[in-house]
Amino acid sequence: MSQTMKAAITAVGGYVPETKLTNFDLEKMVDTNDEWIKSRTGIEERRILREPGKASSDMAVKAIAEILRTKNLDPLEIDCIICATVTPDMVFPATANIIGDKVGAKNAFGFDLGAACSGFLFALNTGAAFIETGKYKKIIVVGVDKMSSIIDYTDRATCIIFGDGAGAVLLEPNFEGMGLQDAILKSDGSGRDFLHIKAGGSLKPASVETVMAREHYAFQDGQPVFKFAVKGMADVSAELLERNNLTGDDIAWLVPHQANLRIIDATANRMGLPKEKVMINIQKFGNTTAATIPLCLWEWQTKLNKGDNLVLAAFGGGFTWGAAWIKWAI
Repeated sequence: MSQTMKAAITAVGGYVPETKLTNFDLEKMVDTNDEWIKSRTGIEERRILREPGKASSDMAVKAIAEILRTKNLDPLEIDCIICATVTPDMVFPATANIIGDKVGAKNAFGFDLGAACSGFLFALNTGAAFIETGKYKKIIVVGVDKMSSIIDYTDRATCIIFGDGAGAVLLEPNFEGMGLQDAILKSDGSGRDFLHIKAGGSLKPASVETVMAREHYAFQDGQPVFKFAVKGMADVSAELLERNNLTGDDIAWLVPHQANLRIIDATANRMGLPKEKVMINIQKFGNTTAATIPLCLWEWQTKLNKGDNLVLAAFGGGFTWGAAWIKWAI
């Protein structure tokens, strides 16, 4: 007997730029050191898109190209592209539309979704809802950020954290019980005081003054963000397990947003998961914002088995946070 239709991930693609920015490189740029960075974040290096004229869409295209190649998929078959990003190529048009043009997805509609580091999780749920209507068969969800474009490399509080990268998944209908099972998504706009970009929006449009005051770079008040992230990611992940009568023993992998190793450890502990069941690549890529979760899926896909229970968990600026339970379909 066929089961209720779910939206399942049927292919994964990823891309990180070649240029590495190590902790030792940062030692020459700001007052910091390798040991300090590693002990507080777990990061050893991050990738930076240095090529002139290249933007978020170019990284996304490379991640999606891997999916098209793997699935032998004609871009004309893609129904929709959802791009999770806070570093769009332009204010408008949507980066998703630019990506669609570059990959030849002429039949797809597309839009951007901005939820900072939770962006991929929010976009995945949005794409799944489209699939579950029965109207759409193939949706690309891509998380991409060129964080180096909004980072002040004289600010040691933020420049040590972020890197550039892209990860994408293909969502398709599944009638075997695989795919997205449940999700809990949350947001709290009062968090805007602690993690934001001051200028460039309609509240404070770009001007000579805002540029001179360096107000177009990401600002983070580390301590309150850290405390809220630890509680938010851990609480929502535990709530997701409890709501579905699951324990850590039922979960094959935790796929956490790669913000900070201490936040990842706290979330795993709350779920009763050993470190061997946690995907961690923050040491290599840093925090790539909306790209961290799909980049983990991309790196770990050979270790995943059909039917594996995965919990995806994220926390982002604004604040946004959430967790999703998926059954792996590949």
